[in-house]
Amino acid sequence: MNKTKLVGDIALIARRAGAAILSVYANVHEMPVERKPDDSPLTLADKAANDIITSGLVQLETKFPIISEEMKEVPYAERYQYEHYWLVDPLDGTKEFLKHNGEFTVNIALVAKDQPILGVVYVPLTDELYWAMRGAGAYLERRGEQTKLQAAPFKLADPGLNVVCSRSHLNAETQAFIDTLQQPHLLEIGSAIKFLILAKGEAHLYPRMGTTNEWDTCPAQLILEEAGGKVIDWETQAPMRYNKESLANHWFVAYGRVTE
Repeated sequence: MNKTKLVGDIALIARRAGAAILSVYANVHEMPVERKPDDSPLTLADKAANDIITSGLVQLETKFPIISEEMKEVPYAERYQYEHYWLVDPLDGTKEFLKHNGEFTVNIALVAKDQPILGVVYVPLTDELYWAMRGAGAYLERRGEQTKLQAAPFKLADPGLNVVCSRSHLNAETQAFIDTLQQPHLLEIGSAIKFLILAKGEAHLYPRMGTTNEWDTCPAQLILEEAGGKVIDWETQAPMRYNKESLANHWFVAYGRVTE
């Protein structure tokens, strides 16, 4: 497997999916919205992006199974045997997409057993492409330039930490964590962009004591880890792992480069 070539292939697929999303973005308020069993929204943009990504992945020279938010769930009895697989969220932040605030992403990860080894997160509205490979660093491609990402160092006792939280899902449990910090500054942001802000060193913490799924976090976790940060499962107190029996994540806290 040529991972460097694979990153370029996945970046191209993510950009194509992003272009499909933007092609309907101007008319988002006229778009029909379906409701999934968990009452989360599903739009034509989600479906179009999913079609582009899955068709692109199956045409790659190296082929792996695909787990996507917008595809029928693969039984655990089958997927627990996967050595490698693609984990996809074609449109992360559908609620933000519908609010027309630009805070949505395309998420694609290659997972080995239970941890990501390649991650791409594309922000269509700003044309920012974030990517990482395990052991090779994390990068941002923007306006033809590539920048290596470095998370900001900090101590948990520092006053005035920048804390990113969900624009749509800030709950009492997450607020209780935030209340343990010293005069934090809150930044409300949607989708996987929260991880990217930590990876760029523009914020320090992202606590999420609430529901997320594996495709929401996987590629962005790798990007943050390769930038020097970490994502800790609240239940296990270990780095987040994937392809669990349930594809729902436990609560977690994402950190920049914490020094204590």
